[in-house]
Amino acid sequence: MNPITQLKSHLPSPLCRLGDLAYNYWWSWTPERISLFSAIAPSIWQTCHHNPVALLESTSYERLSQLAEDPQYLKRLQTLAHQFDLYMRDHDTWASRVAPHLSPEAPVAYFCVEYGLHESLPIYSGGLGVLAGDHLKSASDLGVPTVGVGLLYKQGYVRQHLNRSGWQADHYADNDFEHMPLELVRDEYGQPVTVKVTIRQRTVRVQVWKARIGRVDLYLLDADRPDNDPLDRRLTGQLYTSNRETLIAQEVLLGVGGVRMLQALEIEPALYHINEGQSAFALLEVARQEIEASGKNFYDLEGWIRDRAVFTTHTPVPDGNHIFSADMMDSFFGHYWPQLGLTREEFLNLGARRFGDPWEPFSMTVLALRLCRVANGVSRRHGEVSRHLWQILYPDRPEAEVPIGHITNGVHVRTWTAPLMADLYRHYLGHDWSLRVADASLWQQVDRIPDRELWNRHCILKERLIAYTRAKVLQARKARGEAADDIAAVDQLLDPNTLTLGFARRFSPYKRGALLFKDLQRAIRILSNSRRPIQIIYAGKARPGDDEGKRIIQRLMEWCRHPALRDRVAFVEDYDIYTAELMVHGVDVWLNTPRRPTEACGTSGQKAALNGGINASVLDGWWCEAYQEGRAGKPSNGWVIGEETDTSDQEVQDQIDAESLYSLLEREMAPLFYDRDRHGLPHKWIAMMKASIRTNAPTFNSDRMVAEYVTRAYLGEGELFPEAIVASPVASA
Repeated sequence: MNPITQLKSHLPSPLCRLGDLAYNYWWSWTPERISLFSAIAPSIWQTCHHNPVALLESTSYERLSQLAEDPQYLKRLQTLAHQFDLYMRDHDTWASRVAPHLSPEAPVAYFCVEYGLHESLPIYSGGLGVLAGDHLKSASDLGVPTVGVGLLYKQGYVRQHLNRSGWQADHYADNDFEHMPLELVRDEYGQPVTVKVTIRQRTVRVQVWKARIGRVDLYLLDADRPDNDPLDRRLTGQLYTSNRETLIAQEVLLGVGGVRMLQALEIEPALYHINEGQSAFALLEVARQEIEASGKNFYDLEGWIRDRAVFTTHTPVPDGNHIFSADMMDSFFGHYWPQLGLTREEFLNLGARRFGDPWEPFSMTVLALRLCRVANGVSRRHGEVSRHLWQILYPDRPEAEVPIGHITNGVHVRTWTAPLMADLYRHYLGHDWSLRVADASLWQQVDRIPDRELWNRHCILKERLIAYTRAKVLQARKARGEAADDIAAVDQLLDPNTLTLGFARRFSPYKRGALLFKDLQRAIRILSNSRRPIQIIYAGKARPGDDEGKRIIQRLMEWCRHPALRDRVAFVEDYDIYTAELMVHGVDVWLNTPRRPTEACGTSGQKAALNGGINASVLDGWWCEAYQEGRAGKPSNGWVIGEETDTSDQEVQDQIDAESLYSLLEREMAPLFYDRDRHGLPHKWIAMMKASIRTNAPTFNSDRMVAEYVTRAYLGEGELFPEAIVASPVASA
């Protein structure tokens, strides 16, 4: 009995369709996502981290029986289940018309090291994983036949706990896959499907789990099997481990194991999409299997491999790419390159920036660039940076002709738009607004929304964010055993009527999370201004081993306790997708301060814009394309921090950018936010909110992004968009 059938067998018959929905993340981007499961048992829903399978397994049969006789709940469930069935059966999709050669039998195989689908499946770290999750959701909605390939991490990414000194203590907790929206893939005899991969001269058996994302299946490889060596069982233990040998082993499992898994499942991809370099070993395994089947040599097949592969790079700095020493490659691939018919030198040259250099490390990005037909950065600016970075591989071409383009990232609108805002859009943009999110003319109608209605809904979302932040801070202070006065002070933390900034990123020095406090006394004057106060909510983790990133968090925690700031600065611990949703729904301004040009794209600000948040960012990543100055009576859609180019002295640049931020806060943001009419409405601010929605939403969404991948990368011919980009009629119920 599969887990869906098993779960349904324990539900009252009128509720059995909850089992189908619980095992498909489609429910998480429908209008019912707020209360479909939470209404069953709100306290359990919170404690199980919004995991619908665990919720249904933990709720008493008596409570389920009560719902089974509630006609209103049953009507909602039946309606949603009907819409789900229509969605899953819909074959007349955008992709079926534009790319008919892609099919469930010949799909796109999308490889990525992490996936951020929902907080109930914690196998993600941040931007890359959430981007991959949004990609799969839009692929489902547009009908692009796709299978995702990734790793299933027993302990996921680091959990964050801050001690009384504000230092991040790294903590890991085991995931219980048997009680998550996952299915262990079994063969016709009921045995788990496994593939074998050689790691450090040992055979590792990897089993396969499946997560359903609408019409897309995501297959996740898991080495935690009792028939593996105890060391090998931990290979899929943690995401982004600092152990280099574990890191390369994971990338072998993802790439080589991923291709073998597809073969075992009899899935023959039309092409392979390598999303960031960690999965580039997949291309070697594609070659090895074809060499074995055809008898051809590697160099005869090189062009064939390239024709079937596309590569997206997300890293704008050379040392951020996954690189491995020649000795490490010997250890992990000494048995493998003979199977490709290559010598050691020929094999190592596949990942070398300079041929024949015995000290040259093996770069996963170089491997992907050499073996993929199409390569792209994730914003226009990032494409330029990547061409400069990798010109060394194309010595006969000028930088402008290096074959790396760009497809700018976008976000899944149906996931990241607050239901309260989606309801507003439904009323003023049309009932089918969420199916046409890439249509610029649709978003022009945002100006029809009355200022009062937009502002009232924004204020509700802001109050929700502040209530959540207080609850999280209270929980953390109690857990740390802080003084009674500090615990009581949480009641005064943040004010719904105050201009609220949001900053949620991985805490790494180049992201400059503490730039606001470059001049502490200046920051105090600005934030504690009695007439025009400003407050900020922070969230984010430092990677394990990144002590410099942890020190940034520690300083922020010190400022959270400063007598002049303790009501104005909050830090939400253990950042996850749920916290991210509440933040992008509720902040007034989304703050982004990386050192240029280290921002490949950045998508958090795009999510904030969908909900009326206004961006204040340095000109890097997506903001280079998105920012529009106010002119001819039309408001700007945000603010630019600093200037477009940097000085060579980073300390000087930090000072310049901090001064620019202070000036914006004092002279533009605060005056605009607190300029109210007699009804308390900040009309000029609301005009900027509308501009932020109107200009950003139609471009920076994952429907447009996936459609662009199909037409430019997968097809590589014809019009950019041969027909309007429209999601399936019931993509959002």
